[in-house]
Amino acid sequence: MSAPTLSPRKATRPRPGHPGPAGRDSAREEFLRALRRNISAHGFLIGAVLCFSLFSWYPMVREFVLAFQKNEDGTTTWAGWSNLTYVFNDPAFWQAWRNTLLFTVLALLLGFVVPFAVAVVLNEFRHGQGYLRLLVYLPVMLPPVASVLLFKYFYDPGYGLFNRILAIFHLPEQQWLQDTSTSMLSVVIAATWMNMGGATLIYLAALQGIPGELYEAAELDGAGLLRKIWHVTIPQTRLILSLLLLMQIIATMQVFTEPFLLTNGAGPEGSTTTVVYLIYQYAFNFNNYGSAAALGLVLLVVLAGFSAVYVRLSRSSED
Repeated sequence: MSAPTLSPRKATRPRPGHPGPAGRDSAREEFLRALRRNISAHGFLIGAVLCFSLFSWYPMVREFVLAFQKNEDGTTTWAGWSNLTYVFNDPAFWQAWRNTLLFTVLALLLGFVVPFAVAVVLNEFRHGQGYLRLLVYLPVMLPPVASVLLFKYFYDPGYGLFNRILAIFHLPEQQWLQDTSTSMLSVVIAATWMNMGGATLIYLAALQGIPGELYEAAELDGAGLLRKIWHVTIPQTRLILSLLLLMQIIATMQVFTEPFLLTNGAGPEGSTTTVVYLIYQYAFNFNNYGSAAALGLVLLVVLAGFSAVYVRLSRSSED
């Protein structure tokens, strides 16, 4: 008898959609390489998300909850709408909003126009522009407390710099921070000087990006300085102007440092009491954290509503 012959074994092929061992090893190695390559980026991203959640989102959620709670004798209970009712019935609430809106309007007239005008002037210099930029930005680098105390010295009715300048021109001296008619304007002047450097540099960067041919064409058409600014400069920087306008309105409606240090917060007859300072009073002077959170929630809703309306109008104008 002859021995049975064995047929050669056929090589098995991986089924479609099921990679073989070599393919699985290759995919695993590729995944590990990608993980090692991106692990540092993922670590930084996770850290940023955790910090943002801890220091931004958690306080917002906590404020929203606290606005509907009341803490008495260490016991926290739900208060419903009572905190909001207390805030709306407080006479200081409406005075604080009037003062805040007045500060916002004055700050826009000075703090929005002055940096743009300074940027236009700086853009005309061909030499020493770097030193001028440093000079303009210098107040931003100073600590806010130091800047405010410097202006408090300037406003002093006895030996202050501003009254001495008025005396040189034989003008009547002013009670800058003690008079209800000048206290808010004094706060706005100090705030404008402290914060105008950043906006000026942003405007200057936008101005330097405008093609010079546009100004040359305007000059050929006989346009003067004001017409070139109105027909060339402003349209070319409209996006930056709109963005900084929105950011400045949000920032000015949250003003606290300047009136707190210059006029002890309230000012003469409450003329410099702002919404944020009233929140500070509720929380740290009256220990009424529920009302402070409720007023903060009202401010948040107002700013969010204004931002939404502003963005909607901006999109409509672009369309």
